[in-house]
Amino acid sequence: MTALALAVYGVALVVAGVAVWRRPVLALYAFIVGLAFHNAAIDALYAAGVRGHSLTAIQAWKDVLLLVALARVALDAARARRLPFSPQLPDGLALAFAAIVVLYALIPQHALDGHATHRAVAYALRHDLTGVGAYFLGRAVVPRLREVRWLVLAAAAAVAAWGLIDVYAIDLDWWRRNGTVGYFRDQLKYPYGPGLSHLPENFVYNTGNEGELTRRLISTFLSPLGAAYLCAVALLLAPRTRAAIPLAAVVAIGLLWTHTRAAVVGLAVGLVILAAVCRRAWPLAAAGATLAAGFVLLAVFPDIGPRAHFTRDELTYQRAHASATGPTTLEPSTESHLGNLREGLTTVAHHPQGYGLGNAGEVAFREGVPLKAGESNYTELGVETGLVGALLFIAWNVALLVYLARRREGAVAAALAAVLFVAVQTDAYGIPWLACCMWWLAGSALTGWPPAQSRATERLE
Repeated sequence: MTALALAVYGVALVVAGVAVWRRPVLALYAFIVGLAFHNAAIDALYAAGVRGHSLTAIQAWKDVLLLVALARVALDAARARRLPFSPQLPDGLALAFAAIVVLYALIPQHALDGHATHRAVAYALRHDLTGVGAYFLGRAVVPRLREVRWLVLAAAAAVAAWGLIDVYAIDLDWWRRNGTVGYFRDQLKYPYGPGLSHLPENFVYNTGNEGELTRRLISTFLSPLGAAYLCAVALLLAPRTRAAIPLAAVVAIGLLWTHTRAAVVGLAVGLVILAAVCRRAWPLAAAGATLAAGFVLLAVFPDIGPRAHFTRDELTYQRAHASATGPTTLEPSTESHLGNLREGLTTVAHHPQGYGLGNAGEVAFREGVPLKAGESNYTELGVETGLVGALLFIAWNVALLVYLARRREGAVAAALAAVLFVAVQTDAYGIPWLACCMWWLAGSALTGWPPAQSRATERLE
């Protein structure tokens, strides 16, 4: 099976690489669709017996296409002896952030009191630079916004629809037995505990009733967070036409069924930004309705959501854990998020020079490196690249938002604002779909959409 999978993958990657070399914009379309289904596909390959370095090689398709597109853009710029876009402030800040990331990758760990392995540094380097690479691709390779908006909405609707089918039609026991545990534990090296049979604990919401759980929509992302953030971005980018309403409705339901409060608030923040940029009142009303409906549904979700149950071993662990540490829930609470944020800010304040790449976030968690900060993108970057690196990342994105607002690119500015908001409590920048697609679109919006498009319509939307 492994040999066959690698053969098919090799042929497909060569074909895709040639296509992207000829038309780099195809990489964006591949990311929008492919990264929405990437985790489920790789999980299925693991269950079929494709594992280890072979599966890692297959997982790298997104990195290969990103590098091929960047190489083509760089070659064209070198031949023309000019940049394919007019440099602006966000470009300089993005380059400065990338430079400090590379610098911190080269500084020996012991010089900064860090403990990351070489592999952790390499993973962190990819994590921190993927969004920068996608941004500059967007500056140079501009898609047609209308096509992208429909494609993002369709991908999100497919993710939401499958997720809704999964939580009601597929028992949680299937996820415990189908190989997903091994995929997370052995392939990705996530040391999840026995609280949910070594599955990610955010697969479910603990209602507090003995043995009872409520399933959260994880869909093809195998994560309620990834699915939720895609849905929020899709709703902000959705075409403002009647034909889009059925798809948007499915996406909205999917977002609520992820039971992710940050995504609901992020969507509302995006709508407020949309109202400010477009100078219209309806997004403000939509923001209020989003918050009201979202939090009402989240409150009643344990009563109407898809049910599941702890196994006997899980219950034994939960009781022992509760007696040792006090009552807990499987879903991180707002208090926990705020606590992690405070701890991360304190760490950055006390060690502003940073610890070097690989000492924070999921990379450190997976590689067994002592975790200096987690969850928030901003504290993670502060731990890895120092206070200067974190401030450069913030300055780059704030400048990008300001420039998009000046250009009246409402939809893209709103989506970017929503992502930057949820990044306060989670590693949104590290989700490949967001890093590759959101920052590519932000870069393209700064450059300007193709003249054949009705820019007046797109900007107001």
